[in-house]
Amino acid sequence: MANTRLRVAVWSTGGIGSIAIRTIQQRSELELVGVWVHSADKAGRDVGEILGMEPIGIIATDDADALIELRPDCIVYAANPPERDAASVPDYAKFLAAGINLVSTSATPATYPPAYLPEWVSILTAAAQAGQASFYASGIEPGFAADHLPLLLATQSSSITKVHAYEIGLYDDYPTASVLMDAMGFGRPLDFEPAIAQPGAILWSWGGSVRMIADALGVKLDGMRETFERLPTPRTLEVACGTLEAGTCGALRLQAIGVVGDRDAIIIEHVTRMASDLAPEWPTSKRDVGYIIEIEGVPNIHCEYGLSLADPAAAGVPGMDAGAGAMVATAMRVVNAIPYVVAARPGLLSSLDLPLTIPRGAFAKGGQA
Repeated sequence: MANTRLRVAVWSTGGIGSIAIRTIQQRSELELVGVWVHSADKAGRDVGEILGMEPIGIIATDDADALIELRPDCIVYAANPPERDAASVPDYAKFLAAGINLVSTSATPATYPPAYLPEWVSILTAAAQAGQASFYASGIEPGFAADHLPLLLATQSSSITKVHAYEIGLYDDYPTASVLMDAMGFGRPLDFEPAIAQPGAILWSWGGSVRMIADALGVKLDGMRETFERLPTPRTLEVACGTLEAGTCGALRLQAIGVVGDRDAIIIEHVTRMASDLAPEWPTSKRDVGYIIEIEGVPNIHCEYGLSLADPAAAGVPGMDAGAGAMVATAMRVVNAIPYVVAARPGLLSSLDLPLTIPRGAFAKGGQA
């Protein structure tokens, strides 16, 4: 397999999908063979044209069966909301049963399969066994920054009493209103109940990462809980997803918490602002989008990192600044995993089931990225 290019298809041409397509085109060990699109007006067009690039000779399709007929080794599944979770499971099962490996950025709870809905695990496990294929979901937070990185850092620990992982982000350049305004409640009155505030929603998305950390460290959780807070913007804000009127939600803070005994022992926290000066009393980062890991124990461990792009437009993330690096990193967590997932045992995988998914062919020649 080392000398064989892996045939890869991409499901959707949204933000993550378009980044994945561009990178796959650049990798010598990967061959882009097909792209699925949601809208009929994109079907039948050259994928390069859809992405604002030169034609690449791949014609987009809105027919899932046509994608299967291409016999790719792997599909990068990057559907945007609302085509996630329950709506995606039949797609996953169909591809796995056909013997096609899957990597996904859409199924947030599936980053740790033991925490995924048991009914879906049963469906997908049966499909994976039938097709002898593998399924891997990943991301940044939930995903790498909330679970894999804390565990990697914990390899330096003698003893641990608490793990706290944060994403602290300025989302004013994120354009998707359905996510920010409807699902998260930005720009809505504080008595509006967004999807993320419904009971169980935070643990549905982030609880798997809490369980992954606990299980990997051999910790028995005595319970799990979630918190959700919002603060208004004192002034009207014009941001990428629309207008946020003064008095509506301008910042939010959520936590998924694993309880051990009577203490909060494993915490994944997400602080999101639409202006950098909002909610100054909440945790902050030196970066517009920053990830912080705090491990209390022997020794105490502090890790903070950020993601940025010198030229977001060239990377396929035009119009974004703070969040552009995170978009690329999210896509690369699955693109870089493709060879490892193809080589893995059949079934549902987490990052704990794979070796380090070190990118192959990513090192820039001539010092230029």
